Amino acid sequence: MIQDNLKKIQETIPSGVTLVAVSKTKPAEMILDAYAAGQRHFGENKVQELTEKQEQLPKDIYWHLIGHLQTNKVKYIAPFVHLIHAVDSLKLLKEINKQAKKNNRIISCLLQFHIATEDTKFGMTRAEVEELINSDAYQEMENVKLCGVMGMATLTDNESRVREEFHHLKNEFEYFREKYFSDTDQFSVISMGMSGDYQLAIEEGSTMVRVGSSIFGQR
Repeated sequence: MIQDNLKKIQETIPSGVTLVAVSKTKPAEMILDAYAAGQRHFGENKVQELTEKQEQLPKDIYWHLIGHLQTNKVKYIAPFVHLIHAVDSLKLLKEINKQAKKNNRIISCLLQFHIATEDTKFGMTRAEVEELINSDAYQEMENVKLCGVMGMATLTDNESRVREEFHHLKNEFEYFREKYFSDTDQFSVISMGMSGDYQLAIEEGSTMVRVGSSIFGQR
């Protein structure tokens, strides 16, 4: 089932878009099923679950931390994490830089923007991101690499609202790429879109989609 689901989804995703299989709450056997079908990017939202899976699963998996990350948990994933999606404060970025340095790594990160109407979603505004990028603390960081942006749309059946929110995130990406990263191609990722709306997200410019239930089935 998982391999069939993956195949169907891969057929709907253009070549420039990375599929992150969201494996949170799923057992190792299910992840290995997807792995056998060629999937290598997996996303988890809880640090403890991520570290346990990383220990027992193949070492060529690219692990994405997609959930809200607390500063005191960064040290557990710093040795191996491929991409941290949800950087929502300078404080968190400082800690990622510190732990990356201890592990002699440069950790790739995405800036999380608040694009939804729900207050429960995390993320920064344009002004907050500008403040972060212009800070002396960020300018001195050598062990983090800002690769792009991430956002979560409102959970709603209103397609035009979701499209609008994705469009907004794409605009923020363009703004920051042009203003701060125009001399490098490192800033290239727009992580938006999940099982219910990833095709909309791709239409609006997403380069990375996070799909769980459509691959592994409902929890």
